[in-house]
Amino acid sequence: MTSPPPDTAPPPPWALLAELTHACPLHCPYCSNPLELTRRSHELSAEEWADVFRQAADLGVVTTHLSGGEPLLRRDLTAVVAAAEGAGIYTQLVTSGVGLSAARMSALVSAGLRSVQLSVQHADPVASDRIGGHRSFGAKERAAGLVRDAGLPLGLNVVLHRDNLDAVDDIVDLGVAWGAERIELANVQFHGWALRNRTALLPTRDQLSRAREAVERRREQLAGTTELVWVIPDHFDGVPKPCMGGWGAVSLTVAPDGAVLPCPASRDLLGPDDVPNVRDRSLEWIWTSSPAFERYRGTEWMVTGPCGGCPRREIDFGGCRCQAHALTGDAARTDPACALSPDHALVRTLSRASRTDAPHYVYRGLDRHHTEVTRGVKR
Repeated sequence: MTSPPPDTAPPPPWALLAELTHACPLHCPYCSNPLELTRRSHELSAEEWADVFRQAADLGVVTTHLSGGEPLLRRDLTAVVAAAEGAGIYTQLVTSGVGLSAARMSALVSAGLRSVQLSVQHADPVASDRIGGHRSFGAKERAAGLVRDAGLPLGLNVVLHRDNLDAVDDIVDLGVAWGAERIELANVQFHGWALRNRTALLPTRDQLSRAREAVERRREQLAGTTELVWVIPDHFDGVPKPCMGGWGAVSLTVAPDGAVLPCPASRDLLGPDDVPNVRDRSLEWIWTSSPAFERYRGTEWMVTGPCGGCPRREIDFGGCRCQAHALTGDAARTDPACALSPDHALVRTLSRASRTDAPHYVYRGLDRHHTEVTRGVKR
């Protein structure tokens, strides 16, 4: 298949999510990695990642999130960072903080690391460790100090759900105390592993209302010092979020095995035979011409249902394709989060499933496959 004519080619991407590994010491019940994790033996080498970064830079990418799993489990992480820096791409490490030492921090900074985003489950150490399924709060606190001492920008990334929404004020206080310049408060979306834990994770409307008010109040207090990002919960608002700014519109994901995806959770809906791979095809062809990236790009695919004539179609692009697939089995349907979706009752059913007792989680990875994927990582 040849590339489309220049006048019909999609705009170049500017961001790359580089999933270096699916191995992780945490067992988060809302994990965004695919249900089938990539084994360590199938991961791209540092040399292959260097080629990916060169191709990405040529395509127009200017920034990359080095993520996982836990990227610190890659012994060659310093070489990966240096390769991205050599390609002229801004690097941000997305980490749980587990395994970050002063020596490792120094090596990463020397290699060209520009910033760090630290995941946080809760402001309370006991609650944080319980949610993550691993004793990790102390490592996070130490990691924040190392990043601060290195002079790099620090951001916190917090997935919000029923178990921590009432602690938004405390989480913001924690971020300020740790020196975070940016705190992203992202309400959980229900696909992948989070769908399995939806009853335990789904908040009440009162929780969301209180948390939203807290964020607005803290934004006023912290204006000019700490940025607070509130990623809206589309389940309760009835207005779906655009899928990654639009499917194949601004960013792409390269998985640990070289699979290239329009968004991190899209592998399950594409099917194994439809996922392109950088080991087989150039990144340029994948972005501009692959069926996977063309499938839901733009709005022309919206031929049926409420999206076809909706005035918001150029704004939300029908919502999240992965969420539509997870809840209905058909990725082409209108996201059930939308109040106009014929499947919106599925979301209302989820809302009624909210519980008030202590959550019971099905933790990610406590099985044989995860043991193989994370070998060498101790609980």
